[in-house]
Amino acid sequence: MTRLTRAEQQQRTHEHLLGAGRQVFLRRGFLAATVEEIAAEAGYTRGAVYKHFGGKEGLWLAIIEAGADTHLRDLRDALARATTREEVIAALAPADPADEEAAKWSATAGEVLAATAQQPEIAARVAAIQHRHDDQVVALLAEHSRRLRLAPAMPLHQAVVMLGALGIGLALRQTIAPAADPAAIHTHVLGTVFPPPAHPPRSR
Repeated sequence: MTRLTRAEQQQRTHEHLLGAGRQVFLRRGFLAATVEEIAAEAGYTRGAVYKHFGGKEGLWLAIIEAGADTHLRDLRDALARATTREEVIAALAPADPADEEAAKWSATAGEVLAATAQQPEIAARVAAIQHRHDDQVVALLAEHSRRLRLAPAMPLHQAVVMLGALGIGLALRQTIAPAADPAAIHTHVLGTVFPPPAHPPRSR
């Protein structure tokens, strides 16, 4: 077998810890999860978590940043393929709002928000990740709204915040009082934000 370079070994450890952290947070929640448990899940010592992320909070930030990057990449690809309003709405709707893992993750996110509300440094880092992601989503929606001649019913930066809050809220609700059809709620709201164009775009 080819030996990994030091940089490759560090990257592999980083990725293993990210995966283990996500699994432990999903299983135990943020507050109950420990650095020791996360390290053991990945097959390392607790020192590896501190070396790569500075602790549990830093690991959480790295996980949500990686998730935001993945979401943005997938959304960019889906919008690039969209040729109709309906395809834009489908690209923005969660794949499965009733997904149990998504509900657990939203519950964990709620724990983190409560836990970090009194920690200005961590809260600022979470906000920075969110703002960067939102700004990039707004730019994508503006680009493809122009291309498809869609006229959003509200400013896009407000729409992105609202849709993000709706997604988190519905996923969190699934853990305590499941909605009958969360997908229909998303689709209805998205249809209101992106009403049918007065003049449909010409076929390519």
